[in-house]
Amino acid sequence: MFSTLFQFTLQNLFYLALHLEPNGAFPKQLSKKEEQQCLDEIEAGDECARNKLIVHNLRLVAFIVRKNYSDSKEPDDLISIGTIGLIKAAETFKKSKNISFSTYASKCIDKCILTARTLKHTRQHTCKLA
Repeated sequence: MFSTLFQFTLQNLFYLALHLEPNGAFPKQLSKKEEQQCLDEIEAGDECARNKLIVHNLRLVAFIVRKNYSDSKEPDDLISIGTIGLIKAAETFKKSKNISFSTYASKCIDKCILTARTLKHTRQHTCKLA
């Protein structure tokens, strides 16, 4: 499953990059009304709405990386990994859980980054032992 999601992310990475503002900044966050409309459309199966929700929450990924992983020497890699978490959040979010999308997405992003860092750390120690 992770490899399929990773492959999907790579395929859509160019799409996401092309939707950055001309000055290199992330698009503005959606208003509550726009976010609710996107979530309704996503539940109806609209992939464009899902992409819109992802693009307009990329700044959340960058914020989490800057806030929680400022000591990292690889912030761009963490942003890429966090984007995978954001995509997972957009695909698995359920409005019926009574939690905001940004809260849910934050947890997915953080979990994805922590998992990747743990795997990297484990691989490094395994290589040193061999």
